[in-house]
Amino acid sequence: MLKRILIANRGEVAVRIIRACRELGIETVAIYSEADKDSLHVKLADKAICIGPAKATKSYLNRNHIIEAACLTGCDSIHPGFGFLSENSHFAKMCSEIGLKWIGPSGEMISLMGDKAKAKETMKKAGVPVVPGFDGVLENEKQAEKLADKIGYPVILKASSGGGGKGIRIVYTKEELKRAYQLVKQEAKNSFNDDRIYLEKFIENPRHIEVQILADEHGNAVSLGERDCSIQRHHQKIIEETPSAIISDKIRQKMGKIAVNAVNEIGYTNVGTIEFLLDKDKNYYFMEMNTRLQVEHPVTEAVTGIDIVKEQIRIASGEKLSFSQKEIEIKGHSMECRINSENPSKNFMPCPGKITGLHLPGGNGIRIDTAIYEGYTIPSCYDPMIAKLIVHGKDRKESICKMKSAIAELVIEGVDTNIDFLYQILDNKKFIENEYDTSFIEKEMKITNC
Repeated sequence: MLKRILIANRGEVAVRIIRACRELGIETVAIYSEADKDSLHVKLADKAICIGPAKATKSYLNRNHIIEAACLTGCDSIHPGFGFLSENSHFAKMCSEIGLKWIGPSGEMISLMGDKAKAKETMKKAGVPVVPGFDGVLENEKQAEKLADKIGYPVILKASSGGGGKGIRIVYTKEELKRAYQLVKQEAKNSFNDDRIYLEKFIENPRHIEVQILADEHGNAVSLGERDCSIQRHHQKIIEETPSAIISDKIRQKMGKIAVNAVNEIGYTNVGTIEFLLDKDKNYYFMEMNTRLQVEHPVTEAVTGIDIVKEQIRIASGEKLSFSQKEIEIKGHSMECRINSENPSKNFMPCPGKITGLHLPGGNGIRIDTAIYEGYTIPSCYDPMIAKLIVHGKDRKESICKMKSAIAELVIEGVDTNIDFLYQILDNKKFIENEYDTSFIEKEMKITNC
């Protein structure tokens, strides 16, 4: 078992990892920027070391400073959490080269899955259904036009190295394609320093379904079921649930089997999530693979009883999975709401500041992952997510009722939050009746630019 882990992250995910390590008897080292000196993860870790100024590029994205901190504090491993450097293949390789165990898939696998065009091609070869389109990157406009005519409009242009909703354009006509082609190439260049783009069929009004997998270093892999992540704003998830109420058990089992076969085929290890788009006819297509711990992992933990962070650490320590696919049982229904310090009425503008009052809900089947406390000042330089509220009920109806009760009890004073906005979604008739897709917020909540 690993002895001392440096957590290359901040906020609630750093706290989450620290708690898992405590239960495994593993020491932790927290890193922090000057803006995070009073953060909860700094207080909870066994050791903490400042790695730079508030700006992320000089602290949480500074690979050399993080590795120096790990070496100075005698760490044998690094857990990247999610965001920041968690899917940076160069950082993963740097850690491995100097003998620091990377708690996640290999740098080579992160690189492969991080290239959207290569990932699609790899998954297609592994038997995963993919969205109709070109298997490689586009060479020129004419090639894009020819392919769009073949598969039919609408189509979507995407940056090969894209993420976070950047480098994407939906195209409905040939005239739009000419303009969009250059725009996407330029945005890809500006955002990722990589102007390669690809084209595929645009699936209108889909559901966003992802399959959680775990794979050890001995050839064993399992699916922990799926999550429905279709409630999104600005292409970012805000409510997730499991199991999905839109798919049958037959489709669920088939998706899980396809995902497990794929990771075995490509030699993937540790934690990962294969994301699919589900169309109105229940056809599903590979979208991308996340090579890290997901923000929404607690809902899967709730219905399976499996601590995913602990499993990550055990796998990185060389242990075999202690359970088989047949032993995994999905019990009840779980839902997660992301609590953000932002103003939904102002296009979700971030609202940093000091928390002057705080009350966190509790009770049977209610969990809250957070790093905030009364008197804490939310920095302006990082992601606005400040907490995750998770509930577990016997079925979807009970989960919604329990979440509404917990949301109503949650009090965060001093900053604007999306708490009321989340309650409105939970109280929406179409959401309650499971009649929604990824365009729900734009259509139902009268919020544009989603």
